This record gives sequence, C-alpha cells and structure tokens, in this order.
Amino acid sequence: MTLNVDLGELEDEPSELYRIATQVNIACGGHAGDERSMRRALAEAAASGARVAAHPSYPDRAGFGRKTLAISPADLGRSIESQCSSLRALADGLAVPVHTVKPHGALYHDLGKSPALADAFLDAVVRALGEPLAIVGPPGSPLAERVRARGLEWIDEGFADRGYAVDGSLLPRGTHGALLEHPASAAAQALSLSGRVATICVHGDTPGAVAIARAVRDALEAAGALG
Repeated sequence: MTLNVDLGELEDEPSELYRIATQVNIACGGHAGDERSMRRALAEAAASGARVAAHPSYPDRAGFGRKTLAISPADLGRSIESQCSSLRALADGLAVPVHTVKPHGALYHDLGKSPALADAFLDAVVRALGEPLAIVGPPGSPLAERVRARGLEWIDEGFADRGYAVDGSLLPRGTHGALLEHPASAAAQALSLSGRVATICVHGDTPGAVAIARAVRDALEAAGALG
C-alpha cells in the first residue's frame, strides 16, 4: 500500500506531511495551487523521496472544487490538460516524474457518473502526462473500467480521515461524522481498509493532519501494510 496526502493547497501546510507521505497529490491550479506552490511542493517531494501525483479538479477555486460544476466535456478536458501540463513542466525542470493522477473533490466522484466527462478527463491527462499512467479513484467506480480499457493502471483508494456510510460511500462534508479528526480513529480506519484498497489518503487540510498522517503511517508500518 501507499499513503497519499493531498498537498499544495494551503499557504501554511507543514513540511512534515511530505516526509510522512509516500505519495503526494499536488494541486495544480484548478481548486488551488499556482506556480509558486507547485514549485515548493515538488521540491518538498523530491527532498523527502515521496512520489508525485497530479491533483487536478474542476476549475473552481471559489468552491475549492468540492461542488459539481456545469461544464462541457471539451472545456473540462482543456482545463485538466492545462493543469496537468503546468505541473509537468515544473516537474520536468526538477527531474521529478509524474505518472499518477488523482482527481480532486467533486470531480473525483463525477467521473464515475459521466462517461463523456470521464473520456475527456482521460484524454487530457494522457496528452499532458503521457504513458504509463495510473489513475486513483474510489473502489467500484465505473471509471476503473474505462481506465483499464485504455491500458492505464487503476488504483483503488480509501480514506483514513473521512467517514463512510453503511453503503460504503463517503459521508458528505458538513454532516456528522464526515471527518475523522482523532489520530487513533483514522489509524484504525486505515487498518480496516488495508487489503481492500491499494492506497490510503489523508487530506492535508484536515485539522490535525500531521498527527493523523503520522498515526496512520505508524499503524500501517507496524502491520507491515505499507510498501
């Protein structure tokens, strides 16, 4: 398993998160991030040895990419290609490979509901980043079939710091239990997901993210689950 952390989103995010993560998902301008933050995130990742994934989203900085955006597949594709190309150009300058993509926020879920958006998204990330390429997403998403049909890798993801409903879906943000902010609870959830997913996420903007990420990493390492 890998431990991924969404980063490059906040001005004051702790450097320690880069050292705890085995993969960092770098915001590249859709919901957050700009050239300066991407440079910093890439440099932090290179120094820590964490792998880098692009973290594109709906072009929605005002809403932090967490609400469905009415957008045509063509416009989404252009935005996603621009976001990922911006990150790649900076990464190439630092000799940092980017072979993984994790869509952010509402887009993460919407790509499994709309084949047209999914195809536009996949076309865009391949144009921007080339192949081989891996896509991170929720277990059971119809997007996985489209990813594999293109010869790309699919990575099932679970969340250590988000609450799940009985049906396995994430509880909507803002509802009771949607965020797990206690490190021990997040670590226990990560262990419960071990063996069912290939990567575990901790959000860099969750309150107490460093303590949560450290507890999750320690628990996964102690269980021999982190590779």
